[in-house]
Amino acid sequence: MDIPLSTIAVVGLGTMGTGITEVLARAGREVIGIDIDEIATAQAVAALEASTARAVERGRITEEERRGMLARFRTFTDLQAAAEADLVIEVVPESYEIKQQVFRALDAIVGPATILATGTNALSVTRLAADSSRPERVLGMHFFNPAPAMKLVEVVSSVLTAPAAVTAVTALARELGKEPVAVGDRPGFVADGLLFGYLNQAAAMYEAKYATREDIDAAMRLGCGLPMGPLALLDLIGVDTARTVLEAMYAASRDRLHAPAPILGQLSEAGLTGRKSGRGFYTYEAPGSGTVVRDALTPLDGGRGGRGDGGQRPAVRSVGVAGSGTMASGIAEVFAKAGYVVVLAARSKEKADAAKARVAKSLARSVEKGRLTGEARDDALARITPAGSLDAFDEVDLAVEAVAEDLQVKRQLFAALDKVCKPGAVLATTTSSLPVVACARATTRPRDVIGMHFFNPAPAMKLVEVVRTVLTSDEVHATVREVCATIRKHPVDCGDRAGFIVNALLFPYLNNAIKMVQEHYATLDDIDAAMKLGGGYPMGPFELLDVVGLDVSLAIERVLHREFRDPGLAPAPLLEHLVAAGCLGRKTGRGFREYAAPRQGVSGK
Repeated sequence: MDIPLSTIAVVGLGTMGTGITEVLARAGREVIGIDIDEIATAQAVAALEASTARAVERGRITEEERRGMLARFRTFTDLQAAAEADLVIEVVPESYEIKQQVFRALDAIVGPATILATGTNALSVTRLAADSSRPERVLGMHFFNPAPAMKLVEVVSSVLTAPAAVTAVTALARELGKEPVAVGDRPGFVADGLLFGYLNQAAAMYEAKYATREDIDAAMRLGCGLPMGPLALLDLIGVDTARTVLEAMYAASRDRLHAPAPILGQLSEAGLTGRKSGRGFYTYEAPGSGTVVRDALTPLDGGRGGRGDGGQRPAVRSVGVAGSGTMASGIAEVFAKAGYVVVLAARSKEKADAAKARVAKSLARSVEKGRLTGEARDDALARITPAGSLDAFDEVDLAVEAVAEDLQVKRQLFAALDKVCKPGAVLATTTSSLPVVACARATTRPRDVIGMHFFNPAPAMKLVEVVRTVLTSDEVHATVREVCATIRKHPVDCGDRAGFIVNALLFPYLNNAIKMVQEHYATLDDIDAAMKLGGGYPMGPFELLDVVGLDVSLAIERVLHREFRDPGLAPAPLLEHLVAAGCLGRKTGRGFREYAAPRQGVSGK
């Protein structure tokens, strides 16, 4: 039987509650806003007036529609106002005690058919339902911030929830223009369950002084296409809120990856909770502002300076690129377009010619799309000389290897570069997972060896992880950062440990998504939808895994597990089984999903 949800009460008019009231009023619902703080109720009305006024100015709604929305929104400071509601959504602070008080009070106020929804993203819906006299009517309705803009709503049912209540709330979410995802009751649900583990690891990475806050955030924005870096996102969410969510997740999972990084507790206890307090990982113009201002940790050059002093090392004018695959040709294209003379060497002249031909096709596409002139294309191509031997690197100032991700192969190549390249040449590896120092030790000049981890496709991706070993000289480090600026890439500094920044944060998140499917908690489609709609990710985790390649992903997971020895980093058995079965993703036509045909040219670099 259909349950009409025409009058809806929202309890708690903070940022989330106010956003939910706007969504409901826009959809034609009668909305009762309740908050014990009269200032909060006034601010909620003012926020709706302001947002609807902007909508009229932009032609999205008429003035008549605006007046109707404002008329449908009434505010109160007493829970008794919820008596006429068909659905009550509570978004009070993340505290069992506070939420239980609200639910117990509502039991005595609302009608027997009223559905009670909690907006929690961290606490147990089952526990809240058990404290209610109507547990079959209690469920979770988790909106994402900002509620008017974010499409995802997680509909959370406990073992006590009646199917009719879930059906009614799911239908409502669709009528509101949202994408509902049905999930079971466990801390973090789908989106936050994956998101907060990643955020926690980023906080721990910063706390360990592995990389600066600016470099961590830039790496994840530029390397993964995320709308915000993890530390900036923690400040937006609230450092104290993140700590609460992680505490709940750890209590349920006992996974060390969910144990809140100590810095989250330190910042919370100091009142440095993020944007709302004016300071968290970053410092803000004022409490509630999103404008970051300089503080004692802000780099003098905005985060792009190196740790070296530049030394007296000669400028790089010519570059050798070793390899014939997609990454090698992409890197050669990047350097050639930036004006460098490039030697593109492969195991044979034929392979080198094929790699240059790949560059020519890429440049032709850029001309077709109006991104490059024909003259610039011809100049770039003229700067690339294909060669069938590393001997052609005898005069290059910088040698960049982009060969197979195999340590023995790379060490052999670096030993050869050591013999061929002139004294003072910088030797760089593009490895994404292997120890750079192992390549350096294959030479007699480890001070000249550094990591330059480009991302695929190299011409389009702006990020380069600059990986400095304990042996790399300051001058080499500074030189490579200068080269990155010349080729219009954003360098981020990181030490020589597994995964560097991006893969060390990305792949545990992907592994946890696989575990969710393995445990039958959610479907592939729901998890992908949750992360795209709720987290702003450009691709869902399973879409990304199939593009990267399951074999590549498994290899990286194994490297991370071997280096950090954390049980939570052990590759999910489902991933190992798919790789063993030859289901490697798009390149084989089947991975987590099936594809019409194998995709050519897919690289996991």
